[in-house]
Amino acid sequence: MDNEQFIAECEKKLQDKFSLAEDIAYFNQKKVLKAFADNRISLRHFSGTTGYGYGDEGRDTLGKVYADVFKAEDGIVSPHLLSGTHSLSVALFGLLKAGDTVLSVSGMPYDTIRPVFFGENIGSLKDLGVNFENIELTKDGNFDKQTVKSRISNSQQPTVAMVYIQRSRGYELRDALSCEQIGNFCSFLRKNDFNGIIFVDNCYGEFVEKQEPVEVGADICVGSLIKNAGGGLAPTGGYIVGKRDYIEMIGRRFTAPSIGLEVGSYAFGYQYFYQGLFLAPHTVLQAIKCSLLIGQAMTELGYINYPSLDQTPHDITRCIRFDDEKAMVDFIREVQFASPVDGFVTCEPWDMPGYDDKIIMAAGTFVSGASIEISADGPVKPPYVAYFQGGLTYEHGKYALERILAKLRK
Repeated sequence: MDNEQFIAECEKKLQDKFSLAEDIAYFNQKKVLKAFADNRISLRHFSGTTGYGYGDEGRDTLGKVYADVFKAEDGIVSPHLLSGTHSLSVALFGLLKAGDTVLSVSGMPYDTIRPVFFGENIGSLKDLGVNFENIELTKDGNFDKQTVKSRISNSQQPTVAMVYIQRSRGYELRDALSCEQIGNFCSFLRKNDFNGIIFVDNCYGEFVEKQEPVEVGADICVGSLIKNAGGGLAPTGGYIVGKRDYIEMIGRRFTAPSIGLEVGSYAFGYQYFYQGLFLAPHTVLQAIKCSLLIGQAMTELGYINYPSLDQTPHDITRCIRFDDEKAMVDFIREVQFASPVDGFVTCEPWDMPGYDDKIIMAAGTFVSGASIEISADGPVKPPYVAYFQGGLTYEHGKYALERILAKLRK
């Protein structure tokens, strides 16, 4: 059959999964609208400020809206949080001090955050005297509870101040962590007398499920606005939500210890940040449907890919394993060629800042580097894995798949 017929057959097999994703999106849309109503959002919240930004209602209320949506006590949402990595870094530096130990329980963190933990002579947490330890997930992708329990209860080693969880897979061949898994693990930690901070990197996971990490027991949850939560409209920014005392500590790192969250102007206004959050549940639905369609098609063609189609996705990313470098590069290039911006560009592997290996990245996006728009990337090394994410519209994902199939089915 031709590629259009092939895609139509894939869509038929996905109707139940599409229906479930639509139900989640509707649930989350109602949650966002309630937060807008409860905070009495009006035109004045979109206005920008200059200088110190004292009394900036748009900024302050945006944090409150995010806190309500994520079921947190308080939140920081700002265009001055420059990326997911920057948001995570600000939160970590705000909460940790010399002598503290961070225990990562989801394996090694994503490439760009590793130097924040243990880079040398770059102003990292390690340089400031913070210790980092790592425990891998089990082979079936769950938390290694026994090893974690042994570590946090060991009085012969330094007390663990923070447990760090990365929800998405990063550049690993594993499924993203569900909020159910995170919630069960938070309960496990508390039952075993862990009184420190439970910190979750929520990038790529917002609005994919009906719950968010703070709702199920995490103390702090962090993400980027050019991923899910910005809905494709936020031009930059990040968010940090969680317990009020921790948010206040982070705020004093974000600006200055003497000032905290009392200042911070943004002359261009906040409309796109509010509007992006309003659109986010629907936009994430489009990305999930794109991921499912790509997953079904690649499975039909015999490619190993994650997450399994037997389960609900827990983030917007899909990873596809290829037999060789050429097939991986061809896949990513076709995503670029299907893009509305820079669709004429041929992607090449390069030494991208913050990564250990050469990266090839397709990101023909309206907002530079926005992962909620269709993009694909991966380190050019064995095993050759492409990480596909995003889709502002399902139709765009479908078109990208047509191009991919035209290349791969030859």
